[in-house]
Amino acid sequence: MPAEDRDGFAVSVNLALYGLTAPFAAALMDRFGIRRVVAVALTVIAVGSGLTVFMTASWQLMLYWGILVGFGSGTMALAFAATVANRWFVRRRGLVTGILTAAGASGQLVFLPVLSWLVEDHGWRPAAVTVALSALVVVPFVWLLLRDHPADVGLAAYGAEGFTPKPPPVPGAARRAVTVLVKAARTGPFWLLAGTFAICGASTNGLVKTHFVPAAHDHGMAITAAASLLAVIGVFDVIGTVASGWLTDRYEPRRLLAVYYALRGVSLLFLPMLLAPTVQPPMIFFIVFYGLDRVATVPPTIALCREHYGEDSAIVFGWVLASHQVGAAVVAFAGGVSRDVFGSYDVIWYASGALCAVAALMALVIRREPLPVLAPALSPAAGDPAGTSR
Repeated sequence: MPAEDRDGFAVSVNLALYGLTAPFAAALMDRFGIRRVVAVALTVIAVGSGLTVFMTASWQLMLYWGILVGFGSGTMALAFAATVANRWFVRRRGLVTGILTAAGASGQLVFLPVLSWLVEDHGWRPAAVTVALSALVVVPFVWLLLRDHPADVGLAAYGAEGFTPKPPPVPGAARRAVTVLVKAARTGPFWLLAGTFAICGASTNGLVKTHFVPAAHDHGMAITAAASLLAVIGVFDVIGTVASGWLTDRYEPRRLLAVYYALRGVSLLFLPMLLAPTVQPPMIFFIVFYGLDRVATVPPTIALCREHYGEDSAIVFGWVLASHQVGAAVVAFAGGVSRDVFGSYDVIWYASGALCAVAALMALVIRREPLPVLAPALSPAAGDPAGTSR
């Protein structure tokens, strides 16, 4: 297997594990607490990234970066944001979800240019060490400052009518995650949410995040310039995701999803015509437009999971996120294959744009009525399960 295919396959494994770990991580947070799970996850990321420095064979890339880093990052994936929003907030859950999601996206702004500079001027090993040390530095702050539940500090959840005691640990995390999946899989909204989020992953992490830089480089753009453009997407990720959370608290999340996917599809259809050796104004417009939309789908998707699946919504969203990453992994690999077969990435850009149109239609047909098939909705004392003011 050529080196490019091995690297692409390792990235695909990383992306898939990032999602497949999420539902079990959400269940583990109910069993062992948010603080312990996040601290362990950061340590695993540091170990996996650090060990890549000593690689001597391609299978080690698969193990260290594909499996260990994928497992660690997946444990802190968006299910973490859903769990924190559910526990600590009753009002403004959409906005909180948007802010937490945007925090992850803002990491691109900080790290991508730095890591690209390290790789280009000093090789990939200093970049891997930087990732490992960054993860380790955060562990003490997580252990000392992060708390599992408002009751740990004697507070009520924001917007709750009264104080809610901390619930006991929920045993059988793995069994619970699978049981929730089986029950959710019997409902139509789950498959529609999973399908739309799979396309979301395909058109973001799997496509633009993985292939934008090499595609731009194919057109003569410097790697550092292309990576900087990708980092700028992270700036507008923050703005767009926070705004999407605010909108989710006020408007119908199904319609928001349909608009987001439709606009993203249009932008991807135009991208092949914008790639050039230098950064032109139309490319800047794409970066801004796509960045505002890229992670905006997360708050309304979490809101719909909460609306339909109540207390199990974080785990259900974890499984929906798994579909997101499977879609990302498929396109991360398919993009490289498309490049080898057709000599450019154009086919995969157009195909992803068409898939986004399909996702927009799927979002519109998600049922509005909550389905009482999983755990019951939260009691009034615990707050509105939908987390909205509509």
